[in-house]
Amino acid sequence: MPQPLDAQDTVSEILIALGSNVTSSVGAPAQTLACAIDKLREEGVRIAAVSRFYSTPCFPAGAGPDYVNAALVARTRMAPAELLALLHKTEAAFGRERAERWGQRTLDLDLVAYDQVVLPDLETFEAWRALPSDLQRMRAPEELVLPHPRLQDRAFVLIPLSDVAPDWRHPVLGLTVAQMLSALPAASTSDVTPVS
Repeated sequence: MPQPLDAQDTVSEILIALGSNVTSSVGAPAQTLACAIDKLREEGVRIAAVSRFYSTPCFPAGAGPDYVNAALVARTRMAPAELLALLHKTEAAFGRERAERWGQRTLDLDLVAYDQVVLPDLETFEAWRALPSDLQRMRAPEELVLPHPRLQDRAFVLIPLSDVAPDWRHPVLGLTVAQMLSALPAASTSDVTPVS
């Protein structure tokens, strides 16, 4: 298990997006997210901040029940690939099956950004960011791409992130979370509402 962080650790602004739209072994989607956050803490990830939980329309439309989404800021000594492996392990612990891209899921944990790191390189990042929308559902990268290439397009990620990291700046686009969110059309943000 990773060692707890101390005051000399410098890793910061690791952004993780969470989502669920199917009941898991621990309960409804909001309960699943809360338990997953606790599980990450148990695994040695320091959770610095957690957003409110939001009800969001299923993406893509018609693919299943609506989601509960959230975001968090984490700090850890783990390298990006190691952290991604932990996120996948945590998803599996809550019954996540990767049968269909963008399909229904008990738990989705996306490593959205790791400080200002661009992986695997700028050219690959730009290729995935520019992927036409009709191909996005059919293709998935075989390696970790950071920041998440769809980050700037998704209200269900940016709205929770604006709770916990509004000033985080995209290392390629040069825009903060708040700026990326304000650039989205109102139609894409109006259906993302806090869970009461």
